[in-house]
Amino acid sequence: MPNRFSRREFAKLAGSAALVPAIVPALVSAETSPNLHPNAPAPRHFPTGFLWGSATASYQVEGAVKEDGRGPSIWDTFSHTPGKTNNGDTGDVADDHYHRYKEDVQIMKALGLKTYRFSIAWPRIFPQGTGTPNPKGLDFYSRLVDELLANGIQPYCTLFHWDLPQALEDKGGWQSRDTSEAFANYAGYVAQHLSDRVKHFMTLNEMRSFVDIGYRDGRHAPGLTLSPAKVNQVRHHAVLAHGLGVQAIRAHAKAGTKVGLAENAETCVPVIETPEHIAAAAKAYRETNAGYLTAIMEGRYTDAYLAHAGADAPKFTPEEMTAIGSPIDFVGLNIYAPHYVRADDSAAGFASVPMPSSFPHMMSSWLNTGPEALYWGPKLASQLWGIGELYITENGASAADTLTPDGQIYDIDRVMYLRNYLTQLHRAVSEGVPVRGYFCWSLMDNYEWADGYSYRFGIHYVDFKTQKRTPKLSAHFYREVISRNGLA
Repeated sequence: MPNRFSRREFAKLAGSAALVPAIVPALVSAETSPNLHPNAPAPRHFPTGFLWGSATASYQVEGAVKEDGRGPSIWDTFSHTPGKTNNGDTGDVADDHYHRYKEDVQIMKALGLKTYRFSIAWPRIFPQGTGTPNPKGLDFYSRLVDELLANGIQPYCTLFHWDLPQALEDKGGWQSRDTSEAFANYAGYVAQHLSDRVKHFMTLNEMRSFVDIGYRDGRHAPGLTLSPAKVNQVRHHAVLAHGLGVQAIRAHAKAGTKVGLAENAETCVPVIETPEHIAAAAKAYRETNAGYLTAIMEGRYTDAYLAHAGADAPKFTPEEMTAIGSPIDFVGLNIYAPHYVRADDSAAGFASVPMPSSFPHMMSSWLNTGPEALYWGPKLASQLWGIGELYITENGASAADTLTPDGQIYDIDRVMYLRNYLTQLHRAVSEGVPVRGYFCWSLMDNYEWADGYSYRFGIHYVDFKTQKRTPKLSAHFYREVISRNGLA
């Protein structure tokens, strides 16, 4: 058995100046001679022009919920309802990004970000959801876009990241088809005014999340637990909003504008990479996403989806399905955890593999760590639907971030997560999967919905009392990835 130092012995030795002459030359040699060992792997470079970015969402970072004419959203109502969020936390202040956006853009610039994905708060633009627009709301995003461009950062804009105007919820929210129409009008208005500088718009973020968690499970705003039939209709209105939004953006945006979406598609991964399990994962990817991404990419609901819903199936018209299937320019995938699938003799041809209790996960219990999700997610989506332009619009991890006495955050768990996932993304890109960029979630710690401020996903630590931003070890790691355009 090889000799091992105890933690105390190692700490003592690491502080010894006597070790420096022996260690430094070796480190320098390894850094400057990557092929020192004949069997050393080649550096994992990404294609020239690959876009390295980060992402946030309006209600999670902006604060200023009652300033400059912003109307209330369903998350303002939900978070102020006792018992709905952890510790009663709200997004009233969050990261105060509304006032500190210039400081935050400098954080992005220091990272070397090529692009930044942000979302627009619908109630800032239309406080009542429809009607007269609020110019001060649009002005904020116009200033943000100008600041990004002045610092060499491309803006990628998401039009809906869950903060539905409360006025629309009072009229039925996503249970009403009128909300789909209202979204299209809002999307067209924003595109008309920002597409001179913003060239990539995403309609809705994670329909699966805000529908299933907000209207079925009741754990997110608006906190409803609807019947299966009503949930399916809400789901239909969400994908319809996307389709109508695509049409409105195309009608009002400047030439050269691209439109897509950001969806957390169920990321099906073959439990073993053999032909039968890979085929099963492809079938599973299409069917487990039948109510969302599959319907959008194919312009129809699968027969299996409608058969499973039975009498609870959504009501729709051929014209609505045509709108839902409106051609898009790119697909954004939010990928965190895998859904392992195996081949099965059933009619479906696949079966889910349950996660054992010992399966590794990050601080959030749902965030099971399976790096190969970042390979199979974009690969299967591209193969199923011939998608020519993909982005990983979210990927990141919650961690137990704690300031050390030296004022640092050594989040080696998040670094491990990012390194392993990016290695799998490189595998996909090197095989020709058309992923054009990656957005790390998130730029900084923020309001994590019903979990409040107890879970941190940022690569910058935020002291929510002082609003001080501190780069974590993961920020230094990501900056190195960006500067190298790859992994060592």
